[in-house]
Amino acid sequence: MSGVASTLAKKRAQAAGFGTNANASKYLNQDYEALRRQSLGAGTLFSDPYFPAAPESLGFKELGPSSYKTRGITWKRPRELCSNPQFIVGGATRTDICQGALGGVSEQTTQFTESQIPSRPLLLKLILQTRDICDCWLLAAIASLTLNEDVLARVVPNGQSFSDNYAGIFHFQFWQFGEWVDVVIDDRLPVKDGELVFVHSAEGNEFWSALLEKAYAKVNGCYEALSGGSTSEGFEDFTGGIAESYELSKAPSNMFQIIQKALEAGALLGCSIDITSAADSEAVTRQKLVKGHAYSLTGATEVNYRGRREKLVRMRNPWGQVEWTGAWSDGSSEWNNISSERPNASAEDGEFWMSFTDFLSQYSRIEICTLTPDAITSDSVKHWAVTNHDGTWRKGSTAGGCRNNPYTFWMNPQYVIKLNEEDDDPGDNEVGCSFVVGLIQKNRRRLRKSGEDMHTIGFAIYELPSQFHGQREVHLDKNFFLTHAQKARSETFINLREVCTRFKLPPGEYLVVPSTFEANKDGDFCLRVFSEKQTETLPCDDPVDAELPDETVSDSQVDSGFRGMFVKLAGADMEISASELSTILNKIIAKRTDIKTDGFSLETCRVMVNLMDDSGNGKLGLGEFATLWKKIQRYLGIYKKNDMDNSGTISTPELRLALKEAGFTLNNTIFQLLVARYGEADMTLDFDNFVACLMRLEMMFRVFKKLDPHKSGFIEMDFQQWLNFTMI
Repeated sequence: MSGVASTLAKKRAQAAGFGTNANASKYLNQDYEALRRQSLGAGTLFSDPYFPAAPESLGFKELGPSSYKTRGITWKRPRELCSNPQFIVGGATRTDICQGALGGVSEQTTQFTESQIPSRPLLLKLILQTRDICDCWLLAAIASLTLNEDVLARVVPNGQSFSDNYAGIFHFQFWQFGEWVDVVIDDRLPVKDGELVFVHSAEGNEFWSALLEKAYAKVNGCYEALSGGSTSEGFEDFTGGIAESYELSKAPSNMFQIIQKALEAGALLGCSIDITSAADSEAVTRQKLVKGHAYSLTGATEVNYRGRREKLVRMRNPWGQVEWTGAWSDGSSEWNNISSERPNASAEDGEFWMSFTDFLSQYSRIEICTLTPDAITSDSVKHWAVTNHDGTWRKGSTAGGCRNNPYTFWMNPQYVIKLNEEDDDPGDNEVGCSFVVGLIQKNRRRLRKSGEDMHTIGFAIYELPSQFHGQREVHLDKNFFLTHAQKARSETFINLREVCTRFKLPPGEYLVVPSTFEANKDGDFCLRVFSEKQTETLPCDDPVDAELPDETVSDSQVDSGFRGMFVKLAGADMEISASELSTILNKIIAKRTDIKTDGFSLETCRVMVNLMDDSGNGKLGLGEFATLWKKIQRYLGIYKKNDMDNSGTISTPELRLALKEAGFTLNNTIFQLLVARYGEADMTLDFDNFVACLMRLEMMFRVFKKLDPHKSGFIEMDFQQWLNFTMI
């Protein structure tokens, strides 16, 4: 399905209520209830053809078929592993999530700013954060998920078990780039030496967490695709919320209050400790904290300790073991000197308390996922407004790169945010409108099997001067960005799934430009804006229209010189066919050294003849040929003017400007189609392709306008009209 059709289909589905958590879209069109009934009726256990019990579901490299790590792995159903398997035992809790047996492969996350030049990689200052393949980031997110029963119920639908009408089939729901999807799996799980390879519960007969992870692996292509990531990614896919990250070395002064309010609001929180090298991955510190590992933050409180208030936070290691041994750890002497009641902590291994001061000094960052209004049932929680937009970056058309690429940056998709109301509680005496912008690149994990991975992404924000207010149907060109400085930007460009930053700006209209760091990187993205007050966010794009000049030349208007040339060219029938036109144009263009072309094809010449042929005989008479010649001369002037570097070709950024000069205004989607159809591999067009593009556009506009005499923007045609139109 094309990007245009896919977007339209998604909008229609959302308008009908599909894609919400209450009415999730069926992933891969698999209907859980229908498949379950089918299996029960046939007396067989469900086997998922889309995620088979096979090596390709494990991975492609470190967990690929030839990897030593996958030797001896078999797939078994829970009933083959224990006599009395249970889906959930005593409710889903954070102690149900333990890490599996495989791990040790590291990946690198790269951050850099626009001031660093992509063509000089040795000059880049890289901040490396190693993530392990054991998906501990996902485990921490699942553990935090269990702290909110309402949120958990959105991901893990009720009514699933290994007893009532068991058919070997289960389903889970995840948020995926703007919509909820219902994912069906069978219950065959990878096992090695009699134990589950990946996530499992401390209860040996409980399987909800292992099955949830399998469904998530299916959405992302395989288990190995889950390697490397941040807890915020899991947070968002389990809630539909938006996750912010704070570097604890420069945490705001009210960080503890932020944590407390987030926990009270049902937010999910994860923390980690940076490493400095791959060898440091999962290294255990002297006080038993694990580096390069994702923890859940599950509580924050204050106790009376020796006459003063001591701030404490409760942490959980998803390993289910290896706990902090410093102050306020289990059994430490500090607990003997508090005058208040001891706060709750799990009796299970892996969960512990520590002072907030130690937390700030030991951990590197915290990630907080704020939930969407539909995920919050409490009336006491203040809801933020949410807007969501899908977009694409396409090489040569809408992938302009960051501001280091001044002549292509303007081609990126653009969005206008209108901030109307200031915050109710300004805080820190700073007046303005609070909002969070999150930019997510879509489906990059699934592309790992094809050798691709995350792009390095970010965004810039510009304040729109008053003369641009209300002009949202205008894609701002390079002149705006060459003469206006950015007002704000994402903190870094980074090769994670999402870049997310909080801002507070005065009321007004602002332009958000999401981009990859380098130009010409294909990708799909989702741009979200969470705001304390209601805001309006709209795509900023050109309308699709054309101003087509009347260039008609009648026979009587043709001068004698042109008439004589036509007589020589047309031959005895005094008309020019498409093949004759091809010969004529190629002879003329071959004499020019300032224009590159590989010749006018017969197909292009047929389009020209069809556009000019009023008589319908498939040939051009004198006036028709004169009209065409006049048009080609005008196109030649535009082509030469926009060939800025005198290369004899025009680049795709130059094409967009040339099209506008020729009378066409086109949106990003249409421009992407033109570049894909007429652009060369190096993202240039020679003269014949340029003319073919404009001729085809003009014909399409003229046909539509002829069929839409009332300028309604809609046309109706019968089957014969459709054939006549498409066969031109």
